[in-house]
Amino acid sequence: YQTNFDMLAEEVLPLKLKIGRDRITDQKAEVTFLQPAHEVLQSPNKLSQADFDHWIQERGIYFAQDWDATFTPLISMNDPGEPAKQGALLVAPYGQGHVVYTGLVFFRQLPAGVPGSYRIMANLIGLGKGVKQNAPATKKRRS
Repeated sequence: YQTNFDMLAEEVLPLKLKIGRDRITDQKAEVTFLQPAHEVLQSPNKLSQADFDHWIQERGIYFAQDWDATFTPLISMNDPGEPAKQGALLVAPYGQGHVVYTGLVFFRQLPAGVPGSYRIMANLIGLGKGVKQNAPATKKRRS
């Protein structure tokens, strides 16, 4: 949970990103995958609209409103009657890893046990680790 109010540092990421006041209050707002083949949306869990089922209170708050061109926005969504917003989940390669910014309200979804929030978080943690998608369990053979 971050806000753009009274921040002690202007720059909190190694790439330019400005936190805005955009939010999606409709917890059932449809989510559009802007880059469906992106690793974050594919591995280890292939994400779908169903991963946003059962969210509580809202989808996200304090979305990025301006960001470095290196970032890729992965999803967009909107409240009824408002334009789509793309600043909820941004990913950029950086050095040997990645920079991720998200305004998704994990702080509400994870404690509530919303399954999709755990699947999304697992994908973010696994980013760049080459985790195989839905790898089947292997059985050890006895010799």
